[in-house]
Amino acid sequence: MTAALSADARTRGHEMSAISTPRRLLGLYLLLGFSAGLPFYMFNAVLTLRLARHGVDIVIIGFFAWIALLPTFKFAWAPLLDRYDVPGFSRFWGGRRGWIMLSQLGIFLSMVAMAFTSSDESLPLTALFAILLAFWTTTLEVAADGWRIELSPTQAGQAPIVAANLWGYRSAMVAAGSGAVLVAAWADWTWAYLVIAVAAFAPFPILAAMRPEQEGMTGRSRALIAGTLASLVAIFAAALVTAAFGWALLSAMQGVGFSAKTNVTPIVLAIALLPFVALAVALPRIRRLPVDALAAMSAFAVPYVELFWRYGYAVLAVLAFVSLYRMGDVLTLTLSHPLWNEAGYSLRQIGVADGVVALSASMAGVALGGWLATRLPLVWTLAIGAVTAAAGNWVYVWLWHSEAAAVVLYTSVAIDQFGNGFAGAVFVVYLSMLVSPTYPGAQYALLSGFAFLLPRLLAGASGTMQTEIGYDGFFLLSGALSFAAIFLLPVIARVKGRTPP
Repeated sequence: MTAALSADARTRGHEMSAISTPRRLLGLYLLLGFSAGLPFYMFNAVLTLRLARHGVDIVIIGFFAWIALLPTFKFAWAPLLDRYDVPGFSRFWGGRRGWIMLSQLGIFLSMVAMAFTSSDESLPLTALFAILLAFWTTTLEVAADGWRIELSPTQAGQAPIVAANLWGYRSAMVAAGSGAVLVAAWADWTWAYLVIAVAAFAPFPILAAMRPEQEGMTGRSRALIAGTLASLVAIFAAALVTAAFGWALLSAMQGVGFSAKTNVTPIVLAIALLPFVALAVALPRIRRLPVDALAAMSAFAVPYVELFWRYGYAVLAVLAFVSLYRMGDVLTLTLSHPLWNEAGYSLRQIGVADGVVALSASMAGVALGGWLATRLPLVWTLAIGAVTAAAGNWVYVWLWHSEAAAVVLYTSVAIDQFGNGFAGAVFVVYLSMLVSPTYPGAQYALLSGFAFLLPRLLAGASGTMQTEIGYDGFFLLSGALSFAAIFLLPVIARVKGRTPP
């Protein structure tokens, strides 16, 4: 990567000029949401279903949910996207688009690798390629989120862009889930992953055909070749580092006796508390920092320190709220597909449920959530979202105790996806309003990542929880955790940050 500062004002101005109308801006974020949504299901819900169909133990399937923890830590590399450019791509198309194009190449190659290891005979190899897919998907989201907040930093401006982005994201998730499952029913899992890999790569040539960063710039072909070669080197290096780290981690876990029979729930809860404890210890010192101390900090640290400096102790309440708000959605996504499989539904029925049913319900939820976010106080729309999200979890208790019938499955999925879409749209607007326009990418990455830390930690223990309390107990608990976020709303509504430097 080159050390050109891709987030400076001059570059932003050139990149913004490529999107000259609100309609083009909405279309762009519909496309970017589609780009990120397709691979998400392939390392998450579709993968858990694939593992379940191959007879993998439910506890091991739960462990695979920890792959979705990777986006939680995107703050660790988010500042790099603000500071460095992708050779070739960024010179011609700009910093944000350069990272998006690199990410799409990484997504495509990771999914192809998952296709050719779809027998799951080597679970460590399956995990390796799923982790790489999650990493490149997250990198794409970081670049797109930072650009979105830069382009429209107000609540009124964010709501329609968020809605467009989530329409693309959720329609792609549904297309991936439904499409992959139906292809697997007609052919096999290898073809399922190959088809989605090709579909996920479709936006790449569209981005490559867009106007350059600066008017009159030439050398599109040279930039494309140079960017592709640099991207392949970065993708290969990421694979080597991930493989080495994974081998070391597995060896260490086996060395201490960790296995599928280990009760991981207490361990997970203890780990989940560590960030809150560490932050509570650091906050007094951060709160006392003078304004000029922030300006003297490194480019990596200042976005995060500024956020904690601005909100002070109130940030603990904010982080507790965001950790609970999407809890039910994450836990449901982990075990809903294994639940459907064990309840006796066929791949074709699951494909239809993940297709037209989920898409229509999710889009309706996103549209209503985005619309209300522009017309009601945000605290009221957050409360409605918590209720709808909880209902989407509790409906699966009814499914589990009902005879397997298409109408039961489709009704349950519709309620779940409507609540998920509504809560998701409102939540993204809320997080976007917390960040500073000076550090949008890094701070949004931290908040959105932290929001899913506790849920995804618990999701990894979902198989263990299911063996203890059953599917009905699991979904009752996950819904109750989402609903509990309502009790923090009176505190959240009063949170005001200090004026940033």
